[in-house]
Amino acid sequence: MIYPLPQAFIARMRAQLGPDADAYFSALDQPYRRGIRLNPRKPGSFPEGMLECVPWNSAYGHYLTQGSAAGLHPLHEAGAYYIQEPSAMAPVAVLAPKPGWRVLDLCAAPGGKSTQIADALCGEGLLVCNEPVPSRAKILSRNIERMGVANALVVSADPEKLAPLWPEAFDAVLVDAPCSGEGMFRRHPETRAEWNEGSPEGCAARQKRILACAVEMLKPGGRLAYSTCTLNQIENEQVVQWLLDEYPHMHTVPFFMPIGSGRILEAPEGMTHLYPHELDGEGHFVALFEKDTGESDDLFLPAAQRLSAPDKALLTAYAAFAKPFGSMPQANAQLGDALLSCPDLPPLKGIKVLRAGVQLGVLKGKVFVPDHALAMALPAPYSIPTFALSCEEALRYQSGEALTVPDSLRGYVLPTLDGLALGFGKASDGQLKNHYPKGLRRP
Repeated sequence: MIYPLPQAFIARMRAQLGPDADAYFSALDQPYRRGIRLNPRKPGSFPEGMLECVPWNSAYGHYLTQGSAAGLHPLHEAGAYYIQEPSAMAPVAVLAPKPGWRVLDLCAAPGGKSTQIADALCGEGLLVCNEPVPSRAKILSRNIERMGVANALVVSADPEKLAPLWPEAFDAVLVDAPCSGEGMFRRHPETRAEWNEGSPEGCAARQKRILACAVEMLKPGGRLAYSTCTLNQIENEQVVQWLLDEYPHMHTVPFFMPIGSGRILEAPEGMTHLYPHELDGEGHFVALFEKDTGESDDLFLPAAQRLSAPDKALLTAYAAFAKPFGSMPQANAQLGDALLSCPDLPPLKGIKVLRAGVQLGVLKGKVFVPDHALAMALPAPYSIPTFALSCEEALRYQSGEALTVPDSLRGYVLPTLDGLALGFGKASDGQLKNHYPKGLRRP
């Protein structure tokens, strides 16, 4: 089906881009570039179809061939990489979080930018991922687990509910705001039919409400990145100006981005559009702010004080499970029936928590049963026994099948592919009982 560009959009973009408009419209008729981001927590896997580096995320981001089936490969579910549109990697690159920071991703689903923040934190500090829509929050939580992020808190709440609880709590905040989606007109042409001339005004009103909460939760001296995947000034430059007018203690920060072939995209005013005719990526907008310096209180407490202290029986069972394996995550909190290994947390009263740190497992009777999240978060080389699978066997494992193993293999085992854990299994009498979560199994 052909989706023509709306005439009102064409007229506005011609006025906005002037002599560059024809190059922009021509770019919309070209194939879009796919992207992939390798997971530094699970190094060593290079998927089929991976191409050159994405210039603004050269450490882990790569372009991907159009025909690559990397998303269907078992290593995708093992968290070896995240398939992500190249321009979507730019906001976190501009925010540039540092190890040890406490960072809030306020509109986080499905999790591409959250897991990129986790890459930058290097396992230190705390990543708080929020998604107000419950169904999308579940997808976000699943991707945090899949990518093996051990220092994340996943919640689902309206920003207006979070802001009073977390005043000036975070070193950095990312607002990748819901928008009219004009930057997706090439990659998802069907979105052209959903656009109308009044969309930007309505989106801008919502973006301002979200940003007001973000400013409230940002520490003095902290950084705020605002991004959209749209191109109009109503949702971009005008929202930036509104924030600066409304909050005099906020100012923009100049930045620059390498965009390939030795070219640099400079943003001396602290904001820039990414256009598909100027770089290999879809349409995006990024702005960077900083709050004036000052003093703030530390709201963070040990996880056991924010959630629950671990049950003694559960701790004892986990200790017995972990003892043969040497170094294992330290248990320090409990959420529902699950034992956790979790960093310090902000206040959580009345907030829906989907995930906090690493869910280690639960007690069934008197026996500790490890959680899939633990297998995903463990660093290689693994102290738990492993059993290497072929790609075909890995697909069978992820479909829930039992596998044949040597008779000498006993107890909990990590089935692996290319050295990366796929989950847990329990070996006995030459069979590996499958512990891959039913909700994740391939049809």
